[in-house]
Amino acid sequence: MTAPLSIVIIEQEPERAQMIIDTMRQVDDYTLHVISDFRALRQKIAAFNPDVVLVDISSPSRDILEELTLASSPLERPVAMFVDQSDSSLTRQAVEAGVSAYVVDGLRSGRIRPVLDAAIARFHMFQRMRTELEATKQALEERKIIDRAKGILMRSRNIGEDDAYALLRKTAMDKGRRLSEVAESLVTAAELLS
Repeated sequence: MTAPLSIVIIEQEPERAQMIIDTMRQVDDYTLHVISDFRALRQKIAAFNPDVVLVDISSPSRDILEELTLASSPLERPVAMFVDQSDSSLTRQAVEAGVSAYVVDGLRSGRIRPVLDAAIARFHMFQRMRTELEATKQALEERKIIDRAKGILMRSRNIGEDDAYALLRKTAMDKGRRLSEVAESLVTAAELLS
């Protein structure tokens, strides 16, 4: 049995907060927390460590939107934001900050669950893409270091590229280290000696 989804609801108006809670409780078993005061928002959200953050705000200014997105850590968890007014600049800012769902025209009870499901799915898709991108960047950086290390060995030992690579690889295996670690050590040592 899995734990119920933990959701932080950021809503300043008590009636709207209660409507959200009532709607959510009709749909599924959630652990719900309401934050109605924006002061120390980051700390309050962190204290609950929710699976999802749901923000309902009628007309966000850029400052409020920035504060909300920073405080709700949209890169760490899905954030669904409901606003009443359309503003392409604010929408772009929210999406660029990592908000998983930015819904204009306010919050309606029938839309909450599908929007949360979409926000969670979108967040996980972008999280996978970010992880893959980071792995690709790291692989490219390691490739550059290995190429630099091969160049150093080729010049210092007067050997070919294949032999330089084989020497790096053998050293890594003998030392029980990753090839990129050995290459980085060699490049660092060469920089210190030059």
